[in-house]
Amino acid sequence: MDRGLRVARGARRKKRELRTLTDPFTVAPPTGARIRDRLCLSSSDEKVLTLLGHHLGHHARADLAERVRIGRVPVKDNRRAERKRALTKVSSSRWAGAITRASEDQYQLSLRCLFDERASLRRTIAKIRDRLTVPCGQRVGGVRGYPDQKERAQKQYRLQVLTARLAEVEARIEAGHPAIVVGGKRLAKIRHNLADAGLADAEWRERWDAERMFLAADGESGAPYGNYTITVDPGDGTVTIVLPEPMRHLANASRGRYRLTAKVTFTHRRDEWLDRATANQSVRYKIACDPERGRWYLDASWPTPHTVLPTPVELAASGVRLLAVDLNADHLAACVVDAHGNPVGEPVTVPTALTGPSSQRDGRLRAAITTLIDLARANDCAGLAIENLGFADTRATGRETMGRGKRGKTFRRIVAGLPTAKFRERLSGMAHHAGLLVVAVDPAYTSRWGAQHWQHPLQQQSKTTVVTGHHAAATAIGRRALGHGARRRPGVTAHDQRIVARRATGQTVPRPRARGTASPPRTTGTPHQGTKTCWSRSDQLVLFPVSKTVRETPGTRRPAPGPVHRDSANTGQLA
Repeated sequence: MDRGLRVARGARRKKRELRTLTDPFTVAPPTGARIRDRLCLSSSDEKVLTLLGHHLGHHARADLAERVRIGRVPVKDNRRAERKRALTKVSSSRWAGAITRASEDQYQLSLRCLFDERASLRRTIAKIRDRLTVPCGQRVGGVRGYPDQKERAQKQYRLQVLTARLAEVEARIEAGHPAIVVGGKRLAKIRHNLADAGLADAEWRERWDAERMFLAADGESGAPYGNYTITVDPGDGTVTIVLPEPMRHLANASRGRYRLTAKVTFTHRRDEWLDRATANQSVRYKIACDPERGRWYLDASWPTPHTVLPTPVELAASGVRLLAVDLNADHLAACVVDAHGNPVGEPVTVPTALTGPSSQRDGRLRAAITTLIDLARANDCAGLAIENLGFADTRATGRETMGRGKRGKTFRRIVAGLPTAKFRERLSGMAHHAGLLVVAVDPAYTSRWGAQHWQHPLQQQSKTTVVTGHHAAATAIGRRALGHGARRRPGVTAHDQRIVARRATGQTVPRPRARGTASPPRTTGTPHQGTKTCWSRSDQLVLFPVSKTVRETPGTRRPAPGPVHRDSANTGQLA
């Protein structure tokens, strides 16, 4: 027999080792807040804002191009002061500061995207190379070869394409010149396929110009109402903007400012905004245009104070409940778990229906999260437990690890449709504002162990809900968030505790008692202590026989055998 085949068969017989699980952690709350209000502008206001956005956007793109040409250098060598002085001549000092800061942030973000793409390409190339080393239709050392020579040839061609892309990415990282498309790469590609996108040339141009405008001003503590460049009066809601030097002739207020006719109220989180604006704390404003709806918006954002959240160990010690949630493609499976890791009540299914336009998907996801928060409040839960899903490695390798054919394609579509990043971001923010914590756990084996240990007991406990494997996985997630294992002791849950014999759960960590004060172990026939009632003591004479020196007298009562509850138990210590 071939030695390679013997090794492969031996590897299959060997029991697969479980991967090491990471510890659960409390998800950090949002580091900032952002609110939006609509600007009902007049025709003159729209004309001035359009001219201002195009003027600043032109200089912002030029500054970003200069920053890309500088490359990867230390912060002190990025020549920001020199670039800011050049921009001040065509705008103002504060506009120049906002433009140079935005350019630096965009450059650093693009570099991080390049590093992520390089890691993804390396994972994919390594996986394809491993499978190409195995003959077609065989498996060596746990690595499966491609089923036929045709697919193997296609993968060899794909390997060459990915290798070329990796070389290009590495060259960009080495030179420090990431590719940045101001306005969006997707919108730029639509320009060559307007018929497929259903857009006219004028409509595309309007969207392109709106995306490339720059109308953002950073806040400044101590400035009037937290921002000198774009100022919003919290009293009457008027908005004034400092115009650049070449546009000062359009000013309708003092000191080269332009006052909009629109009023701003900021209904959502208005109290937080008022606290900062009236105290002259920094607030960043950004004016955005939506040409599809023909609307203008004003966004306000500010940093939030850092708060220290309790760890999962502290949550488990405090004896709180958690609402465990299992994220799926079309619904959320939730189950309430108490401090001992036992499910409470019946599991709940929250539909999501994340199909259709992106705006509708975001609204449906928010509605589902709101339902979870209401459910957590109704059951006195301190927070929610979720899986720390990312799918970075899985999505990078694609068909190499997620199956092939019709079944693999369906599974890959399901994984791609899971809103993992959006769900985690929305849940952490909305739960924080609702006063709830979010605990993230390792997603390994939650579905398998949950279905193995908890689906049948949950179905026995539930009377009206059909329990699925997703509900069982949610229970495993909640137990892992509290530090318990996924395995269930026999006889924990029952539909009727009086009829079915059950054991104690034994999920809590045993705490040693002080020596000399512990009660003796309870066995059959041991008298009940305290206020418990003992129905029969007929078998206690064997365990605690009456001394022969004690004589029974007619009419007298036999002394109670065994120790009485006011005597201290002897645990083996010498007096």
